[in-house]
Amino acid sequence: MDIDLRFEPVTPERWTDFETLFGPRGAFCDCWCVALRLPHAVRTKMRPEERKEHIKSRIAAGPPPGILAYADDRPVAWVQIGPRHDVPQFNSPRVVSRPLEDGDALDASIWAISCFFLAAPLRGKGLSHHLLQGAIDHARQNGARYLEGCPIDHTKQSKSVTLCIGSTAIFDAAGFEPVARRKDGRPLMRLDLQQ
Repeated sequence: MDIDLRFEPVTPERWTDFETLFGPRGAFCDCWCVALRLPHAVRTKMRPEERKEHIKSRIAAGPPPGILAYADDRPVAWVQIGPRHDVPQFNSPRVVSRPLEDGDALDASIWAISCFFLAAPLRGKGLSHHLLQGAIDHARQNGARYLEGCPIDHTKQSKSVTLCIGSTAIFDAAGFEPVARRKDGRPLMRLDLQQ
């Protein structure tokens, strides 16, 4: 699909755009993109309004926890991207996305791309590649040395999970390399941003 996207960091001034994009259901099932920010036991006890307030507070605290994509000045997509330490559950020793080395979760130059959300009318139109490229550019401009993701390389998952995490096909096309495979179909992939 030929569409011009403009990417902007999510700042407090852009909260209304973030809220508009996520809609009344908070993106996927009232998640409000806190799944990798809070332990499951904590997150599932929260009401949707509490999850919304949590991400709003995180955005207000800065630095930006991700980027918004705009088409014709309308927010149409979100990518959660930033240093690994900002998404604690991405670093849990029990998950497939856990860091390659012990210190990686604390290394501010190792970033994670941990969530995508695209407005429903634009899904299935090949825009994931554009979203990933916008994330790569954002990470590079902000001094990241490596960018990591843990996409899905098969379609046995629900469509919403694949949309949220991304597919290995788009990561492959962007030059990411698998650096660990801890579960079938879920490689940890890395892009060296200094090459």
